[in-house]
Amino acid sequence: MAAIESAKDSTLRYAFGNVLAFFILVLIGVLAFSIRIFSVIKYESVIHEFDPYFNYRVTQFLIKNGIYDFWNWFDDRTWYPLGRVIGGTVYPGLTLTAGTLWWVLNSLNIPLSVETVCVFTAPIFSAFAAWATYLLTKEVKGTGAGLTAAVLLAMVPSYISRSVAGSYDNEAVAIFALIFTFYLYIKTLNTGSLFYATLNAIAYFYMVCSWGGYTFIINLIPMHALLCIVTGRYSSRLYIAYAPLVVLGTLLAALVPVVGFNAVLTSEHFASFLVFIIIHVVALAYYIKGILTPKMFRVAVTLVVSVGLVVCCAVIAVLVALVASSPTKGWSGRSLSLLDPTYASKYIPIIASVSEHQPPTWPSYFMDINVLAFLVPAGIIACFLPLSDASSFVVLYIVTSVYFSGVMVRLMLVLAPAACIMSGIALSEAFAVFTRSIKFQLPGLAQISEINAGDTSSDGVVAQNDVVKTEVEDLPKERPSRKNKKKEKEREKENVEKVSIKKQVEKRLQVLPMEASFIALLLLVLLGAFYVDDVLNDVHCVWAAAEAYSAPSIVLTSHSHDGLHVFDDFREAYAWLSHNTEVDDKCAFTAGFLIDLVALPANPKPVPVASWWDYGYQTTAMANRTVIVDNNTWNNTHIATVGTAMSSPEKAAWEIFNSLDVKYVLVVFGGLVGYPSDDINKFLWMVRIGGGVFPHIKEPDYLRDGQYRIDNQATPTMLNCLMYKLSYYRFVETDGKGFDRVRRTEIGKKRFKLTHFEEVFTTHHWMVRIYKLKAPKNRIRGKSLKSKSKASSTRSSNRSGTRKKNPWH
Repeated sequence: MAAIESAKDSTLRYAFGNVLAFFILVLIGVLAFSIRIFSVIKYESVIHEFDPYFNYRVTQFLIKNGIYDFWNWFDDRTWYPLGRVIGGTVYPGLTLTAGTLWWVLNSLNIPLSVETVCVFTAPIFSAFAAWATYLLTKEVKGTGAGLTAAVLLAMVPSYISRSVAGSYDNEAVAIFALIFTFYLYIKTLNTGSLFYATLNAIAYFYMVCSWGGYTFIINLIPMHALLCIVTGRYSSRLYIAYAPLVVLGTLLAALVPVVGFNAVLTSEHFASFLVFIIIHVVALAYYIKGILTPKMFRVAVTLVVSVGLVVCCAVIAVLVALVASSPTKGWSGRSLSLLDPTYASKYIPIIASVSEHQPPTWPSYFMDINVLAFLVPAGIIACFLPLSDASSFVVLYIVTSVYFSGVMVRLMLVLAPAACIMSGIALSEAFAVFTRSIKFQLPGLAQISEINAGDTSSDGVVAQNDVVKTEVEDLPKERPSRKNKKKEKEREKENVEKVSIKKQVEKRLQVLPMEASFIALLLLVLLGAFYVDDVLNDVHCVWAAAEAYSAPSIVLTSHSHDGLHVFDDFREAYAWLSHNTEVDDKCAFTAGFLIDLVALPANPKPVPVASWWDYGYQTTAMANRTVIVDNNTWNNTHIATVGTAMSSPEKAAWEIFNSLDVKYVLVVFGGLVGYPSDDINKFLWMVRIGGGVFPHIKEPDYLRDGQYRIDNQATPTMLNCLMYKLSYYRFVETDGKGFDRVRRTEIGKKRFKLTHFEEVFTTHHWMVRIYKLKAPKNRIRGKSLKSKSKASSTRSSNRSGTRKKNPWH
C-alpha cells in the first residue's frame, strides 16, 4: 500500500510539474515578445536598419504578385544598369514566413498590413526560439535547466539586438531554426527515432532557406559525430541522427536557388561528406563484429579499414581537384574571414568595411551577454558530470561559438543561445544543490527528501537493469529453474537497495551547511535581478531592450537640457526624392513639341541615384528610385566605381557618374549634429575599395603623415575630392567657422563653388544632402585649331559608335 501511495504521489507531482512548466513557458513567451516591443511603444511601428527595407520590399512583391513571379523577379531598380535576379540571390525563408503569416491572419479576417506583420515577425519568433531552447536544454539536463535557459534567452541583449520589433532581417527567424535543428538532432541522438531524424532534415532545410549561417550547422554536427566516433561513443542512434541529415538535408538544401549546387561543390560542406564516409566505415566494422569470431573480425577490420582509407583518399583527391582551380579553394570570402581574421582586411575590403564584421571588444561581451559570461564555465563543468552525447554536443557548440564570436561581432548572435544553455545548466545544478541541502536539514522535509531520493535512485536502477536486459536478450539463454528465479529476484532486490543507499550517501555528501545554502540562494536571486534590471545603474536587459536596441536607425533621437530632439532627416530626404524626381523619363521635347508617349520605348530609361552602398536598400524601398549599388554587395567592381567617383576630383567624378546615367548623388553628413556614421567617416573605405580595382586611387594620397584629416592640414587630394566638396559645401554658413562636431575640428577648405554639381536639397539637420549633375555645356566651334581637332575627333568617334568612353581608365 505504501508503495502504491508513493507511486500515486509521484504521478501527481509529475502531472503538476508538467502543468506548471507549461504555464511558465507561456509566461516566458509573453516576456520574450513584450520586451521587444519597446521600439513600437516609444517610437512607432517602423522597419529598422538598412537590410530589412529590402526584405520588406520583397515581401510586398511576394504578397502582391505570388510565389511564381517572386522566383522569376528581375529587379531593374537595383545595380543599374545590370539589375538583379531576386529569386536566385535571396534567402527566401524570412519572406515566405512573413507572407504566410500575413495570409493566415487575413484568412482569419484579421486585416493587418504587410508592414505590421513584418515589424512583429521577429518578436513572435523570439518566443519560439525561447521555447526551442527549453526543448534543447531539457534533452541535455532536464526540465529545470530548460526553463532557466529559456528565460535567459528571452532577455539576453545579444539576441534582443537582432529581434526587436522592426528588425525584419534574416536572423529574426534563423536563430529559432538554428536552435530547433540542434534540438531535433539531440532528440534523435537520445531516442534513435527515424521520425525525429526526418524532422531534423526538414528543420535544417528551413534554416538553409533563412540564413547563410546554415553552414555553421552542417559543420558543427559532423564535428560532434566525429568526436563521438573518436572517443568510442558510436552507436546506432548516432548513425540515425547523422546519416539522414546529410542525405536528405543536402538534397533539400540544393532546392534553394541561392544555394543550388553549392550544397555539394563548396568547401563549407565537404566536412559533412567526409564524416559521412567515416561513419559508414565504423558502422560496417561494428556490424561485422557482431557476426564474426574475434579472429575473423580482426582480419575483416583490416580489410574494411584499408578499403575505407582508399575511399577516403579518393574522395579527398576528388575534392582537392575540384577546389584547386578556385583562388579561394572553394571557400566564400566570409568563411575565409572566419578561418583567417586578417583575410578580409588584406584581400576583400568590402567585407572588412562592414561594422558588424569587425571583431568585438571585451566590453561588448559584457554588454551582450552580461553575467552569462561568468556562468558559462560552470555550465561546461556541469556538462561533464556525467558526460553524455547530448552534453558533449552543447560543449562543442559553446566552444566553437566563442571562437567565431571573437572573430566577427555579428556572430555574438550565435553565441547567445549557447551561453544561455550553459548558464541555465549551471543555475539549475546550483539551485538543485542548495535546495537539496536545505531539504536534508529541515526536520519536516528530511524524510520526504530521502524517500524522493530513494524513488529516483530506484528508477535509475530499473532503467539500468532494462539496458542490461536488452543487451543480454540477444544471447542464447537456458531456461532457469524456480530456485534460480528466486535467487535472481533476491539479488535484484539487494542490488536496488545497495544502489539506493549509495545514492542517498552521495547526496548526503553533497549537502552544504544551511546558512551557506540560504546565502547562496539569495546571491543567485540577486544575480538574476541584476541581469534583468539593475536599479542602481539602470541596466541590463530591460535597459538594453528599451534604450540601446529599440531606437530605429531611420529615425534618430537625442536628449539635451532642452528636451528630446528627433532627427527624421532620412525619411525627409527619401520623401523629397519620391515627390520631386521622376521614376523614368516618360516624355521628351523636341522643337517645342511634345512627342507622343506611344512613340517612346516600352521600357523608358530610369533616373539612377548614386550613393554609397549602405543606403541602396532604403533608397529603393522608400523613395522607389533606381540605385547604382546597394547592400547586397555582390559586384565589387560596381561598388569600386562609386568609391572611385567619390574619391576623384569634381570633373572626373562627374564624368564617371554621367557615364552611368546618374542624375542625382546622395551623401550623408553628420558634422552639424554630431552623427558619427556619416560618409566622411566611411570615406577611407571608399578609397580602399576603389583603389582595389582602379590602382590610380591610392590611400596615402588622402592621409597626412598616416593620419586621416579634414582640417587645414589635410592633403590637397582630400580637400579636392568629390566627397569632401559635397559634404562641406556651404557648411561654413551654419556657424561662420565650419566646425565639424564629429571630427571636432574646423574644416580646411571652407569657401568653394561647385562647377559640375548643383545642390537641390538639404534636410533640416543637414544629415542628408542631395545634388544633381549639371548638364554638359554646349561646345563653341572655331575658337582654335585645337578645339576644331577635338570636335572633329569627337564627331568621328560618334560616327563610329555611340558607346561612351570609360573615364576612369
